[in-house]
Amino acid sequence: MRLYDISPPIRPGIPVWPGDTPYRAESASAIARGASVNVAAITTTPHLGAHADAPFHVQDGAATVDRLPLEPFLGPARVVAVPPEPLIRPEHLDGIDLADPPRLLLKTGSVRSGDEFPESFSALSPELARALGEAGALLVGLDTPSVDPFGSKDLPAHHALVAGGVVNLEGLLLDEVPPGLYELVALPLRLVGLDASPVRAVLRSL
Repeated sequence: MRLYDISPPIRPGIPVWPGDTPYRAESASAIARGASVNVAAITTTPHLGAHADAPFHVQDGAATVDRLPLEPFLGPARVVAVPPEPLIRPEHLDGIDLADPPRLLLKTGSVRSGDEFPESFSALSPELARALGEAGALLVGLDTPSVDPFGSKDLPAHHALVAGGVVNLEGLLLDEVPPGLYELVALPLRLVGLDASPVRAVLRSL
């Protein structure tokens, strides 16, 4: 058995979506300053590193992240390498059963780690997002900041996934993961009323 940690390290300077709240950590108490314990305080967007979006992210009145079922975030998953094109289309997944297993992680290789936010990356086409829901998929994950392109305002892939009952993970690290079948563990925090949550995403070889 091998474990792959597919979550980027959370650190000062980690890129966040332009205009979003950057990650900041500070010491609230420190043994070195005479306290009995070390305690930190953090300020951040919930769309940090590897994270799960809730439907509420794009639709008022929809489910918040604390109301998401846990089943999509835990279970068999398939990692598939796709071309680093602007939009990932159904034909890029010809021959792949989109719902067996019902969790699909797309390895695009279109983003490299660093301190600059990438404004060019692969995203889901609305057609593929709809096809995932129609097939009965539970989850789709990408190694990019969003399932929609950077400049998108109407966010068609987000909306199509919500309509199809498919949850999404964004910001995964898949560079070192060979395509194949794994067990995914990527549980979101129970953040009441929020639109997203960071996850500690891990793949375990089967």
